[in-house]
Amino acid sequence: MSAIILLWALTAAQAMLAIAMGFATFRMMKGPRAQDRVLGLDTLYVNSMLLLLVFGIRTGNVLYFEVALIIGMLGFVATVALAKFLMRGEVIE
Repeated sequence: MSAIILLWALTAAQAMLAIAMGFATFRMMKGPRAQDRVLGLDTLYVNSMLLLLVFGIRTGNVLYFEVALIIGMLGFVATVALAKFLMRGEVIE
């Protein structure tokens, strides 16, 4: 019984994360300002990281967890670089 509940919960989580990724992509493409586009990109990488974690829980494969960690680190660096570029106009001082 608990395996069926886990399967339904993981399926619902995957569906909701896919919908959230669609909304984040829309915000990234349609954002009226550059700050909205950066926020959309930030939300997109967080949702993709969470989707990979749900895939990892569903399959039991540890490779998904490692890829999610790499996406998290690269996404953080990209967000910091884009925020610095928007604030100062240059990334490297």
